[in-house]
Parts: sequence; C-alpha cells; structure tokens
Amino acid sequence: MTDTLTSPRISPRTTSRSALSAPSAAVRATMTAGVAAGPLFLAAGLIQGAARDGFDFTRNALSQLALGEDGWIQAVNFAVAGALLLAGAGGLRRTLRGRPGGTWGPALVAVFAVSFWLAAAFPADTGAGFPAGAAEETVMTGHGTVHMAAGTVGYLALCAAFLVLARPLAAAGHRGWARASRIVPVVVLAGFMASATAVLAFTCGAGLGMLWLSAITTRLTTGSTTTH
Repeated sequence: MTDTLTSPRISPRTTSRSALSAPSAAVRATMTAGVAAGPLFLAAGLIQGAARDGFDFTRNALSQLALGEDGWIQAVNFAVAGALLLAGAGGLRRTLRGRPGGTWGPALVAVFAVSFWLAAAFPADTGAGFPAGAAEETVMTGHGTVHMAAGTVGYLALCAAFLVLARPLAAAGHRGWARASRIVPVVVLAGFMASATAVLAFTCGAGLGMLWLSAITTRLTTGSTTTH
C-alpha cells in the first residue's frame, strides 16, 4: 500500500528537459517569428532571383537583389527578416533565462538580426553584371563596405550563437542536435571563405545558417525530450 502513495522520483535530467517544454503563448509567438525568418527570407530571395532580369545565382549574391528598380522588395525582405529574428531572440532569452546559454545565445542572435537592418539601409555594390547592364567589375563604395561588414559581423555572431545554444540543447538531452550545432558553423564559414571563387557556396552557407537557426529554435520551443 505504501508503494502506491509514494511520489514519483524526478531526476535532475528530467527536470532540465521539462524546463523547456511549456513556453507561454507570448513566448511561443516570438519564437515562431524567429523560426519563420529564415525560410521566408530565403523563399523571397529565390523567387526574386528567378524573376529578376540578369540575376544569376552562380554569380550574384542575394544581397544584390536590393539593387535596381525593384530593389525595394529585397530591402523590405531584409528589414522584415531582421524584425522577425529580433523577436525570436527575445523569445529565446525568455525561454532560456537562468539556463546554460541563456544570456549570450539570444544576444548573439540579436546581433545577427541587427545586421539585416544594416544590410537593408546600406545596399551591396553592383557587379557581376547585376543589375542588368551593370559592369562585371565590382567597385567598392562606402555603403557597400558597410553592407559587407554588417554581413560579416552578423554571420560570425550567428556561428557563435550556434556554439552557445549547443549548451541548452545538450542540457535538455538533445545531444545529437548539440553536436550538429557545433558542426554547422564550420560549414557556414567554409561557404563564406569560398565566396571569392564561388558565390553559390556563399549563398548556400548563409542559407544553411538561417535554416539551422530556425531548426534549433523550433527544438527549443517544443522542448521535446527526444535524444536523437
């Protein structure tokens, strides 16, 4: 009879997992915004790239879509993505408060978000024949330099965020996700390093970074205890 009245024992590991399992409706909304940022930004970029005259994914970066007569669409795309990412950073901060990575992870994602606003305000330089009729050579300008610097800082911050967010993933029992979150930054940075000779590698690396952020934000939102 005494066995039926004994409270179940809860291990610290179980507690650490369940701590991420029930975010409030407001937090879920901000996290959903962060999850949507990457897929929406990339989808809008791919559609524009396919529709814009003279744009070549193997020669032109998505940032260059902000140039030309219809460039305002990509500028808005940058601005909206930045807002969604910043909302997601706020959701991560509230979800991970007091837990491993709960301070620096969201802060680094916020830096990544701000880099999108800077990219919207300071467009990339023309080059590689885009916009249609532009010269092949790229001549660096002040706004182009700021654009490149913002992107570099932003993606370095994102890669650092992946390393930091591997900690709460591991603490919640998502060991495979934590390992992957330490590998993805290497792939992203490899794409950036190859950008001088292969623009498509840069685009793929940047896209992978955005999609992985969406994936781990989803994992931290759902709080699943799956360890695979």
